[in-house]
Amino acid sequence: MNTGNKKILFFAIAALVVLCLAYSNHFNNGFHFDDSHTVEENVFIRNTKYIPDYFTNPKMFSADPDHWGLRPVVTTTLAIDYKLGGGLKPFYFHLSTFLWHIALCILLFFVFRNLLRRTIQEDRASWMSAIMAAWFGLHTANAETINYVISRSDVLSTFFITASFYIYINWPQKRKYYLYLIPAVIGVFAKETVPMLVIILFFYILFFEKGLSVADVFKKGGGKAFWNTVVKVLPLAIVVALVQLYTLSKVTAIPGISNPMLYYVLTQSYVWVRYFLAFLVPGNLSADSDWTVITNPFDERILIGLVFVTALIVIIIRTSAKAETRPIAFGLVWFCAALLPTSLAPFAEVTNDHRMYFAFVGLVLSVVSYANILLQRAPATNIFKSWKMALPLLVALVLGLNAYGVYQRNKIWKTEESLWYDVTVKSPGNGRGLMNYGLTQMAKGNYPVAQQYYEKALLSLPYYPTLYINLGILKNAQGQPQAAEPDFQKAINLSNGSAESYFYYAQFLARNRRFADAKTIGEKALSVNPNNVHTLEVLMDVYYNLGMSAELTKTANQLLALVPDHVAAKKYLEIAKGKAMPVAPQQPQTAPATANDYLNLSLQQYNEGKYEECIETCKKALQLKPDFAEAYNNIGAAYNQLKQWDKSIPALKKALEISPANKFAANNLKWAEEQNKAAITK
Repeated sequence: MNTGNKKILFFAIAALVVLCLAYSNHFNNGFHFDDSHTVEENVFIRNTKYIPDYFTNPKMFSADPDHWGLRPVVTTTLAIDYKLGGGLKPFYFHLSTFLWHIALCILLFFVFRNLLRRTIQEDRASWMSAIMAAWFGLHTANAETINYVISRSDVLSTFFITASFYIYINWPQKRKYYLYLIPAVIGVFAKETVPMLVIILFFYILFFEKGLSVADVFKKGGGKAFWNTVVKVLPLAIVVALVQLYTLSKVTAIPGISNPMLYYVLTQSYVWVRYFLAFLVPGNLSADSDWTVITNPFDERILIGLVFVTALIVIIIRTSAKAETRPIAFGLVWFCAALLPTSLAPFAEVTNDHRMYFAFVGLVLSVVSYANILLQRAPATNIFKSWKMALPLLVALVLGLNAYGVYQRNKIWKTEESLWYDVTVKSPGNGRGLMNYGLTQMAKGNYPVAQQYYEKALLSLPYYPTLYINLGILKNAQGQPQAAEPDFQKAINLSNGSAESYFYYAQFLARNRRFADAKTIGEKALSVNPNNVHTLEVLMDVYYNLGMSAELTKTANQLLALVPDHVAAKKYLEIAKGKAMPVAPQQPQTAPATANDYLNLSLQQYNEGKYEECIETCKKALQLKPDFAEAYNNIGAAYNQLKQWDKSIPALKKALEISPANKFAANNLKWAEEQNKAAITK
């Protein structure tokens, strides 16, 4: 290894150390935003046996029906992380994303070097490539993509796009075997950005293999070169298109949240300006921006954006004219192509910081290549000689500042509270951000603060179903169930009966002991999303309280099929068979005041093995409510555990005398009589 290569290797190792230090405080950061339904609540990532099904069943990507679709490579990596960590341990999920990010940075070094050494000497190409890869790896804006677990789809798709591109450019003699198609196909199963590889590859062939500029295509003979290039990328285009059509056919459309296409596309021109500036100065980054669609086509921001896009096109055309400047043109083509999918399809969010990840691969190539040309063309004066000598310090400063920015952004992504507070500061017009910060305060019991942020959120999101769900939860927590109920009903109407809105309404009804109503609403929630664990949990409680043994058995088994080690489901299954009693809900540490209070306390005592206390507590419930069948059932079940059949049987018969349809009392009585008979026989 020569001296130059040793220095580059040393630089690469140093950059890797800095990268690890920059992200050292992120490995235990929490799950955020869409991580809730794709990771935390997604029961299908909890067992690697489902991996083959990820490629055919869109319901396994998310616990939310509005986000069902196919990104099986992403889901597979999440399942592996869950298995390695033995559960939902953020460390393993963040480590996985980080390792993919490092692998991409290494791959980018070889891609950049392959491109640059066509126009500049080997040593300089290697140094520039190392700087580019390090800058991309340490760029502050990329911290969102690395911290946001489900956003690893950007990391994975960018990695496989780059891998496919590298195989194509580095082993031209092997193209007849179409090996470069393999990473591309895998990438399609990670995110819908891989078709942009066709555009990237087209311009690579045009610029670097045919040595043509954009202008040359329109000259005499250029048409033939154009169509020859089309033919070369055709196999990739066909394969990627077919796989992409398959995955898109599984995507669940989300009605009512997309922006008007014309205004959205026009707004994207200004968003591109933001992304470009964020590359140079990554400040004011926000996990959930408050940018909205600009509906006035003559707005100055639209005009600025259109001028910027026009300037990009002009620069691409001009820099593609010479071999030494073609890396600039190609990098800008990559930047534009990477942003096209989210610029032409109208998403609910106008801008997202993680959309910059794929695009910055091209931008770092363009900016560093341009800087190199400026240095090469600089006059040999003392001033410029000094600048060149200071170049290592400048590189260290840029990388160091970005590393510092990454470390600070990691702190923001630490918890839900820290993240959403930052959003309220950076994007005060974002109603969802205000609501989510209010949600963190409600979880802490800071109800007045939560109320304040919910009211602020209503100003910008007056028709947001989730906001009304949270308002209902807040009011109920404050002891205002009558005021809360209209909010849950409004959420159902605004969402056209989403599974989420039905579930939270059912949960509210169950907590207020309106079990018959909770049953109706809970079953509606389950019909929309049969795999929602929380809905199944609520329905188990409802069926128990309604004495619906058969339904309880079915629901418990359904839940155990999804979560085999679900403790409550196992307990309820035993209840339905008359062998146990349920785990009582945690009660406030206050003296029981009603018969129901005593009943719940008896359940708690029973599950703690305090059977005598359970019996005495039930007797107190009967003093307040003499015809309380559930209290007699609990007395009988406790005596069963004490094997005092002569006392349990009369209590259970009394329960059935009061409530003949009480399946739990019937099952408990049957078991007691069988055990009593067996004891007499012995």
